[in-house]
Amino acid sequence: MMMLPPTSELELLKRAAHIAGYTMGEIADCLNLPIPENLKRDKGWVGQLLETYLGAQAGSKPEQDFADLGIELKTIPVDKTGQPLETTFVCVAPLMANYGITWQTSHVRYKLQKVLWIPVEGSRDIPLAQRRIGSPILWTPNADEEQALQADWQELMDMIVLGQINQVTARQGKYLQLRPKAANGRILTEAIGEEGQIIYTRPRGFYLKKAFTGNILARYLQG
Repeated sequence: MMMLPPTSELELLKRAAHIAGYTMGEIADCLNLPIPENLKRDKGWVGQLLETYLGAQAGSKPEQDFADLGIELKTIPVDKTGQPLETTFVCVAPLMANYGITWQTSHVRYKLQKVLWIPVEGSRDIPLAQRRIGSPILWTPNADEEQALQADWQELMDMIVLGQINQVTARQGKYLQLRPKAANGRILTEAIGEEGQIIYTRPRGFYLKKAFTGNILARYLQG
């Protein structure tokens, strides 16, 4: 079953609100899609399922999931108390050809300008097909959130540009962190070393820490 992309923000929100309370299995059945036994080998399956139902067209392209609407879709696995269970991938970090990139022109800011968050049950004791989908949250960063993200991004990008990529740890950044982003440790990409030379290192991605997404969910629950 092919879902047409939404033509307006309101249509997207209505579509997302309609599936709140349904299980992954019910949505997969609606779309005639197979359900994996677990997510060990299909980590992105939940996101792909909801992208398909909501009519997202970006796929693996480096653009917003609903580029015509300026909206990115992010699923967020939560525990029984509504707390995020994992960090949220934003985009791949530019380890090369990054001269002249500013926060305003960065892919991180582009991806986070407006996000449709969809909480989903993520506790491993719930079979995947029985996990329920939560109510959608349409979020735009406020001034404080954007300032904090920009500060983290700048700190991490400075280290990349200065050839300190291998010194970056996941502990750096208050809300935004840089972590390896590859299927396995054998995958390498080019980066700049401390002497300005080309080195090979694991690809990196920008991730939102759980504290940041937890604040978004808490604010929504408080009304």
